Amino acid sequence: MPKLTVIVDGQPMPDEEAREFWTRFSEHMEKNKGDLAGFAKVEGFASVRPAMGPEGAQLVVSRTAKQEPYANARSNPGSPPVHGKGPKGRETPRKHKR
Repeated sequence: MPKLTVIVDGQPMPDEEAREFWTRFSEHMEKNKGDLAGFAKVEGFASVRPAMGPEGAQLVVSRTAKQEPYANARSNPGSPPVHGKGPKGRETPRKHKR
């Protein structure tokens, strides 16, 4: 099972709390598509956004940072890139249907 982390103002939330936070986040987003600001408010924060961290998916939460619009998860600074690219000019082999 991948690790789901929550980073609050730069500090990781304990694992058990993070799992519970992710559960509430998932339930809220299922009922309220794209409503990051609403979830942050319900939880007592100013903002929340999904991101990709070194161990997988994470929620970056802040008590002071302005809420950004919902978007695809981005890598946090210092994390490895989500999709690395090969050297320029190299093609990916493709399977052809017959």
